[in-house]
Amino acid sequence: MSAFQIDTEVSSCGSSEPFALRVLGDDMLPEFEEGHIIVIDPGGAVRNECYVVANPNEEFIFRQLFIESDIYVLRATQPGFDEIPLPNGIKDIVGVVSQRAGRRRSEHKRYDL
Repeated sequence: MSAFQIDTEVSSCGSSEPFALRVLGDDMLPEFEEGHIIVIDPGGAVRNECYVVANPNEEFIFRQLFIESDIYVLRATQPGFDEIPLPNGIKDIVGVVSQRAGRRRSEHKRYDL
């Protein structure tokens, strides 16, 4: 599972500044491989099918967001992983993935264009 621990007390980033995380696990293949670096923009535009880091149930998690009516759900791109509902909707979203970087230049991609 692509989960993260973020220590907000020792972080030097402001709450609206972009920050980077390393992808762990294979639940977001083929778009995101383990080891890719993702840049999260807390002020990014939240829209259907964008990639987000969210904080439901006191756990940070990286998934693709699906908005159906007024229901927000997180899904892995790999089959076999449970959907995660966001009980507080957009309030549970920490930020939107704006970029991906990998070991090679060909693995770099922007999502905020």
